[in-house]
Amino acid sequence: MHEEISRLHQWLSGQEDAMVDLLRDVVNIDSNSHDKQGVDAVGTRFRDFFQEHGIATRTLPLPAAGDVLIAEIGPVSATDRPIMMLGHRDTVFPTGEVAQRPFSIVDGVAYGPGVCDMKGGLVQNAFVLAAFHHTQVNPPSLMVMMTSDEEIGSPSCREIIIEYGRKARAVFNSEPARPTGNVVTGRRGGMILELVIEGRSAHSGGNFTEGISAIGELAGKITALHALSDVEAGYTVNVGVVEGGQSHNTVAPSARALIDCRFVTVAQRDALKADIDEIVRRSFVPGTRSRLEILARFDPMEPNEGTREMLEIYRQSAADLGMSVEGEFSGGCADSGFTHNAGCPSLCGTGPMGWKAHTAEEYLRLDSLVPRAQLLAGAVWRRAQSN
Repeated sequence: MHEEISRLHQWLSGQEDAMVDLLRDVVNIDSNSHDKQGVDAVGTRFRDFFQEHGIATRTLPLPAAGDVLIAEIGPVSATDRPIMMLGHRDTVFPTGEVAQRPFSIVDGVAYGPGVCDMKGGLVQNAFVLAAFHHTQVNPPSLMVMMTSDEEIGSPSCREIIIEYGRKARAVFNSEPARPTGNVVTGRRGGMILELVIEGRSAHSGGNFTEGISAIGELAGKITALHALSDVEAGYTVNVGVVEGGQSHNTVAPSARALIDCRFVTVAQRDALKADIDEIVRRSFVPGTRSRLEILARFDPMEPNEGTREMLEIYRQSAADLGMSVEGEFSGGCADSGFTHNAGCPSLCGTGPMGWKAHTAEEYLRLDSLVPRAQLLAGAVWRRAQSN
C-alpha cells in the first residue's frame, strides 16, 4: 500500500464517532426537494463542518431549490481539473417526517429519513475531503459538491452539475453502495413527462354529443403509451398519475397524466421520445388538444472505457483493505448520468452500504462508514496520480 494512502486510512480510522454525530445532525433535518429552507439547513450544517476543519466553501444560490454547496482543497484555478465527489442533500420525505421517526441506531444499523439516500454518502465525502486536508495528501485539486434537487430530476442543479462535470478530471458519486458492497457502473436514464389534454364539457345526459371527452382521449393515449414498453430491451413507459373531469354527469373538459420513462441508452431515449410525441399528436377523440412537457430528465450511464478505468482504480483501492468490489447495473437514475454524458469518467454507488431507500425501512450500516471512506480516499488518491 502506498504511504500516502496509509496516512489517509489512519486518519479516517479514528473518525467513526464524529461521522455518526454528523450523520445524526443532518438526518434530523427535514430536507424534501421542495423544502428550500430545510435543504439549505443541511447545507449550513456541512458548511459549519468544513469551516471547523479549515476547508474553504462557497455557495451557488438558487431561487427555486436549495443552494449548491461546494468545498475545495488544493490549487483551484481555471486550468485545474478537480476530482469531484458528488452528492445531493434532498430527500423524498415530506417535511415533518423527522418528527415522526428521527435518526436512530439499532444493533449498529442507522435509520432515519435519507440516512442512506444519501446523507450517509455526503458525510463520507465530507470526511474524505477533511482527510486529505489534515494529512496534506493533496491531489492537484479536490472538490465536494452537494446539490439540492436530485430526487425530482435536478431541474435547478442539472446545468451546474454538467458544467462542473465538463471541467472535472473524474467524479465519484456517493449514492449508497449496493447491499453486496459493489458500486454502480451503469444506470438507466429517465424522463418525467406531463401530458395535458383539453376537450369540451357538456351535460352527459342532455347534451352528450356536444361534449368532447378529454378522459376518453387520455384513455386511448395511455393504452398506446404503455404499449411502447419493452422490458427485455430495458425501456419502459408508465403512466403513474391521472387526473381529469369535472363531475360524473359532465363530459370531461380536461385531463392530465404524469408519465415515467426509463431507458438504458441515449439512442433508446431519443427513439422513445419520438414515439411518445407521435402518440401525443395522434387524436383518439376528434376535437381534443394535447400538449406534452418534460418536467425532469436523467441521462443514462452507459459503461465505457472511462467507467472501466474508474472501476479498476476503485478495485485496487478495495484490495488495500482486503475487500473485493465489482460493478453493477442499477435501474434507478442519478446525477452521475449527467457527469458521465458530459464526458467525465464517473463512478456511482461509492457511498456507505445501505438499502431500502425511499421507505420507512431505509437503513445504513454504520460499520461501513469508515471502510467505505477509506476505500474512496484511496481511489481518489490513485485517480489523482493517473492522467
